[in-house]
Amino acid sequence: MRLKTFLKAEQVLLSWDTPGLTAGVDEAGRGPLMGPVVAAAVILDELNPIKGLADSKKLTALQRGRLYDEIRAKALCCSIAMATVEEIDALNILQATMLAMKRAVEGLRLKPHKALVDGNRLPALGMLAEAIVKGDAKVPAISAASILAKVTRDRWCAEYDLLFPQYGFAGHKGYGTVTHLLALRAHGACPQHRKSFAPVAAVLR
Repeated sequence: MRLKTFLKAEQVLLSWDTPGLTAGVDEAGRGPLMGPVVAAAVILDELNPIKGLADSKKLTALQRGRLYDEIRAKALCCSIAMATVEEIDALNILQATMLAMKRAVEGLRLKPHKALVDGNRLPALGMLAEAIVKGDAKVPAISAASILAKVTRDRWCAEYDLLFPQYGFAGHKGYGTVTHLLALRAHGACPQHRKSFAPVAAVLR
């Protein structure tokens, strides 16, 4: 009986020592010439691990899609948020990215004790936070966030491509490829082009 009582007391002490939930945070879409920047925050369930998590850029579209569904099904909670083209042009891309990350963290159903953010900058968060360079390749929760953010943005580009097929958004996802730049010069800018980005500004003069 004494042993059982001791074990119960030990478990209580361990629970008090638990630092709390940790969220991984990442973004997609800083570099493209069009569309929103998308951020995601994910709190993984250590008791329900997900195999194959990695930097979203190192995965195929098929792998990302499969992991996207698994993350949404198995994570304790996750949140996806955006900063619009208008906000990017008004604030600049760095500040808009920080805003999207802040929205993603604040959108989590469970409040994390700490946020681990990919990169070397931190958004203004009301909790402990740590910036981790190349965190999407080092921290599973950040990898999960990078996958959610990229898949969400890629799907957004594919849907917008239906409205403006002349630009090829479904293929290059808004990045400044030769195909995109030629289309931009031929057709001008569409409503989702970032007017503060030099290649877009050049065709608006």
